[in-house]
Amino acid sequence: MLQAIGLTSTPRRDRPPAVDDLTFDARPGAVTALLGPRGSGKTTALRLMLELEPGRGITYFRGRPLHRIAHPPREVGVLLGDAPGHPSRTLRGQLRMLCAATGAPAARVDELVRAVGLTGLERRRIGTLPIGADRRLGLASALLGAPHTLLLDEPAAGLSVPESEWLYELLRAHAVEGGTVLYTTEDPKDAARNADRVVTLDGGRLVADQEAVEFARTRLRPRVVVRTPHAARLAAAVTQEARAARRPVEVVAEDGNRLSVYGSDCAAVGDTAFRHGVPIHRLADERGGDGGAVAAGHARQASGGEGAGGSASRAATPAGAGRPPGATGRETAGRRRGAVRRPPRSPLRPLRYEIHRLLGVPSTPLVVAGVLLVSVTLALLLGRGGRAELPAVLAGWPAISPLPPAALGAGLLGAFAFGEEYRYPALTTGRGAVPRRPGLLLAKLAVAAVVALAIGVLVVAVDLSVLRFVHGGELVPVPKNWPTLCANWLGLVVGCAWAGVLGAGVFRAAAAGVAAVLAVPVAFVPLLQKVLTGPSVRSAAGLPARLREFAGPQWSPALDRWLTGVLRVVGQPAGVALSLTLTGLLCAYVFTGLRRRARW
Repeated sequence: MLQAIGLTSTPRRDRPPAVDDLTFDARPGAVTALLGPRGSGKTTALRLMLELEPGRGITYFRGRPLHRIAHPPREVGVLLGDAPGHPSRTLRGQLRMLCAATGAPAARVDELVRAVGLTGLERRRIGTLPIGADRRLGLASALLGAPHTLLLDEPAAGLSVPESEWLYELLRAHAVEGGTVLYTTEDPKDAARNADRVVTLDGGRLVADQEAVEFARTRLRPRVVVRTPHAARLAAAVTQEARAARRPVEVVAEDGNRLSVYGSDCAAVGDTAFRHGVPIHRLADERGGDGGAVAAGHARQASGGEGAGGSASRAATPAGAGRPPGATGRETAGRRRGAVRRPPRSPLRPLRYEIHRLLGVPSTPLVVAGVLLVSVTLALLLGRGGRAELPAVLAGWPAISPLPPAALGAGLLGAFAFGEEYRYPALTTGRGAVPRRPGLLLAKLAVAAVVALAIGVLVVAVDLSVLRFVHGGELVPVPKNWPTLCANWLGLVVGCAWAGVLGAGVFRAAAAGVAAVLAVPVAFVPLLQKVLTGPSVRSAAGLPARLREFAGPQWSPALDRWLTGVLRVVGQPAGVALSLTLTGLLCAYVFTGLRRRARW
């Protein structure tokens, strides 16, 4: 069961809260509609339930608040708006990536594709899907973790009649299997036709909580609302005259001085009141979908009990009566102070998720192909002159460029690692910021490093092969210090990839990641060259020998050679600048994540 208790959004400026003290429940095995006109607070209520909106109140999913659920996608499936994701990613690739996020097996993709009727569209790009297929993809994404509860915001908006019928059949099947379904809608007829229970909002407040049959009887027929101090007299008079005229008129007493007359009009009711000398304080026509919800809500609040307008107001529930047995006093106190906004969960399988994210878009092979093409072209041009050094030729690195194409490509792919998460938030599904969890960061750094190493090795191998094919093998000798050159080269491309990942993660944009990569050779290296070449610089060349004396016989010659090579690489201005940049970006990433968590 879903239980929403005291949901109240934080008001903005001088406006009233979008949701004000909303309390209701959605039962398992039933479909519940959250009904209200545009601006009534339906979407805000869903976001409050998911702890995405600042405010007060708490929602229990089968007795547990969302932040106490270890794996939320396995308990709650969410569809807020269109299906999120990179428009160039295929439908199948999107679902496989989300499987890694929810911990679902890959076989779940084929099962859901058949269940939601997307067979044959697996290789279609998300950006090319029609609205019906897009909505089916959103439902498949919500159902990946086999959740008990479904929260859907206007799922049938823009769909054709057959598509809508299919959608509600799917929701009904989920409820029949014991699940809980809560969806929002603006159409009263839609709610009466497809829901078992209708919760009506107006101005962010609960005005009716009714069974669908009762809702249809009181809301979907035109009626005349009458307020009079002699309601019983007027009801008897209207009923008597209707029987005499053989007209099907029904009179419902909403509370002590309010009547709803079905099957009549204001003129007939007014004439009857005049003939019997009954004073009238209010006389108005109301139709389903207009002001009937507000009137019913006012009647129910005035009566304080169960009536034709629906169930009793939840605001009158005694303290603690709506709290499930598992709720603790601390959670109740937290509900009174305000809901704690929690960061969304990282993927349960972050490495698998990151691999699917990287390989699922065409930008990755395009960047790699562009790097190889530009690098080979520059290598041929540099090798033709015969004046450039061999490392620069193999890297395709002219003196006028701040970085070689391989380093720029690795940095660009690293920047996409976080940049695409913020631009196309498939991870969050509209549910907050990209999670800053160590597992996700380590996965992105590891995949970026592997891709950078692959690009670095591939560029050198291809450039060397092309140069030997064009100029001959004797003109392209392998230098004796090739291990040191390889270490410098691979360290540069991996460092640029990491700078792109961290830069985009800190500043939430791929362009910021690329700027962080370019800042190393453009800004930091010239500055460090001036500092490191000064007269007061001390050398660390004797560090391996001092470590050998400290370690004693356990120190091996191989370790000595490795340490000497690392110091030679890191001690260069580019290595120092890159190390300092990565350290600063990592600290900024951790600091911004901790600050955001403290605000929540």
